[in-house]
Amino acid sequence: METLSTNKAFGGTQGVYRHASSATGTDMTFSVYVPPHEDGASLPVVWYLSGLTCTHANVTEKGEFRAACAELGLIFVAPDTSPRGEGVPDDLAGGYDFGLGAGFYVDATETPFAANYRMWSYVTEELPALVAAYFPVDLARQSIMGHSMGGHGALTIGLRLPDRYRAISAFAPIVAPSQVPWGEKALTGYLGVDRSAWRRHDAVALIEDGARVAELLVDQGEGDAFLTDQLRPELLARACADAGIDLTLRMRPGYDHSYYAISTFMADQLHWHAARLRRV
Repeated sequence: METLSTNKAFGGTQGVYRHASSATGTDMTFSVYVPPHEDGASLPVVWYLSGLTCTHANVTEKGEFRAACAELGLIFVAPDTSPRGEGVPDDLAGGYDFGLGAGFYVDATETPFAANYRMWSYVTEELPALVAAYFPVDLARQSIMGHSMGGHGALTIGLRLPDRYRAISAFAPIVAPSQVPWGEKALTGYLGVDRSAWRRHDAVALIEDGARVAELLVDQGEGDAFLTDQLRPELLARACADAGIDLTLRMRPGYDHSYYAISTFMADQLHWHAARLRRV
């Protein structure tokens, strides 16, 4: 693992790192904030998954999470959103919602994306093992959160691995990618035309098919330009109600899809995570 930068912040260390990924066959860059702590301590870890067009840098530079993480003793990890590098296929039409910066946290099965676009394996297997080897994380105390496409990733990963994550939350997530244009494009391109294969990467479909967690938290701006066509939180609310999952859906008047909104509610969500990560 190569250290690209480190900076002291709120008594802890914000670092950016790069390594050669066996999952994606590319170099991958990610950021880790380690709060101040006693030597030998093992700390809970929050995984943050970013949205379309983003890298690790968006939340690292604009998410305003470090003060809360320092106060609460949380390690905060932000991976990239897709493989990158020479030879990695992109959207031939040049769209922002597929290809580079838009891995959708799936392991692609379709040519030519299957060789590199293995973000599910990267986020759930390879990166946790790497982070645990280099940082003082307690893998018995993990939680996951994300924004937009990353909210989709956080919800689907959390629903499929309920024994791993003690808390699952999202900002403006794509809750039902099988039913919206962003998701239909991405899932067709990465997984093919068989829509039954998409259900394992669709939070609403997973809940309909029996996935269960105790609770979920979502913050959604009412001024979000993507609310009606791409995000559709009402579908998640209905699925959770039918399944008996305690969903806290907070509709935020006037807030949009940007990091202005995310940073506003980041500390609140981290306090929610910390309360659950402390439970025995």
